[in-house]
Amino acid sequence: MENCNSTCTPIMANTKLTLQAEDERVDATLYKQIVGSLRYVCNSRPDISYGVGLISRYMGDPRQSHLSVAKHILRYLKGTADYGLFYPKKHNEMNEVLEAWSDSDWSGDQLDRKSTFGYVLKFMEATFSWCSKKQNIVALSSCEAEYVAASETACQCAWIEAMLDELMINYCKPVKLMIDNKSSISLARNPVAHGRSKHIETQYHYLREQVDKKKLDLLHCPTEDQATDIFTKALRQNRFQKLREHLGIRSFNSFTLGGVC
Repeated sequence: MENCNSTCTPIMANTKLTLQAEDERVDATLYKQIVGSLRYVCNSRPDISYGVGLISRYMGDPRQSHLSVAKHILRYLKGTADYGLFYPKKHNEMNEVLEAWSDSDWSGDQLDRKSTFGYVLKFMEATFSWCSKKQNIVALSSCEAEYVAASETACQCAWIEAMLDELMINYCKPVKLMIDNKSSISLARNPVAHGRSKHIETQYHYLREQVDKKKLDLLHCPTEDQATDIFTKALRQNRFQKLREHLGIRSFNSFTLGGVC
């Protein structure tokens, strides 16, 4: 793959992988080596998290279609080898704001119909924590999928808050959590149980508790501004590049060393 052609996105838009018995089997050892290496790269390149998570689901019985997607991610890294996370220098006008974005698709997995959720946390405009993961439950609605994703994000926010307090780092409270689903926001603020929520497991109502304690401020954001779309689905080039820029992943060649720390 050293001399391969580059590509603009890590995964083609609308890509769906399944276990296809008629598809040709590939070398499982090689496939696992590729996936393992890519998971390591995810520590500094959150823009490939969704694609790597997708191909990680098929390490038990990899097929040619799965390997093709893995190679597509390698082609993307070939074309963006000079990209990385940039952290801006702190200045007096910069607010010490801790912000989080949470999102989920609904029943995106073609096999078990589970949803993929993602979150990203930014402190003083710098991305430092992110996740792309398949949910443990099968959500019965998009509201439930978004609510569960927000609950998982709330747990991460609580841990980050405890760490910042221990390090005696000032930040604005409460933490702002951006969600693009108004129904899940209403469900978190309104303790009334009804047909859409009474089946949700108790552990996910941790989100409601955090809202009641004024530790989280749930804010609605338009879908086009939802930064975590990049962690939940395969996107088209323009949308992907916009969200990659939002995460702070940029080319080293477009910055001088004096502008970053």
